[in-house]
Amino acid sequence: MEITKGFKIDKPDIFVDWNIKENDLQNLFLDSDLKKVTTGYFTADCESLNGLVCKIGFHFEPRKDGVLKELEFFRMDYTDQKKSFNDFQKHFENSFGKPNKNSGGNEGFNNYEWNLNGIQIVHFVFDRFGPEEHMIIKKIS
Repeated sequence: MEITKGFKIDKPDIFVDWNIKENDLQNLFLDSDLKKVTTGYFTADCESLNGLVCKIGFHFEPRKDGVLKELEFFRMDYTDQKKSFNDFQKHFENSFGKPNKNSGGNEGFNNYEWNLNGIQIVHFVFDRFGPEEHMIIKKIS
């Protein structure tokens, strides 16, 4: 995957370029269920990274008339937090290799970070009204 150029989604079968605008993202998802949550933020049910099934959030900067800046990966059901965390971690390590940084985190989970030529990937859990998992890919350059 050429993560420095964008992100490949397997289902639906699309490539999302980092320079994409909101209208162009909506056009890519014409035959799929893309939900506009608010200006600059959309979500969709997707499969990517060789079998990772979850929701992906698409964040644009600036929020109005911006370009894609961040992808967030999440689920609606975290009944088994450890299983979810391990599943995300496995798919990301299989796709991007071992993280560049690994440190102790919250709720018994480690913090992981990848830095890949202007792309930062983070995976961690923090306490926000209970444990909340974050799996994020962000364009930082």
